Amino acid sequence: MKCFVYVLGTLTRRGPLTYVGWTQDVARRLKQHNAGKGARFTRGRVWVLLHMEGFRSKRAAMRREWRLKRDRPLRRALAAVL
Repeated sequence: MKCFVYVLGTLTRRGPLTYVGWTQDVARRLKQHNAGKGARFTRGRVWVLLHMEGFRSKRAAMRREWRLKRDRPLRRALAAVL
């Protein structure tokens, strides 16, 4: 099973925001977020894919997601391209 961890970004009046998640189909998941059917935090915003990593297992993807959510410097650097 191929799983992916992704970082999304959007611009707000206060500055850039990022969101980290995992999925088996990144394109489908991005479409869900932009349609307002994703996580509550992502609703009402237009998101772009900033970063994606592939993993062989769900467990490895979830472990990396947990680390990325806590890696603020990396998320700020990725959001700087917005």
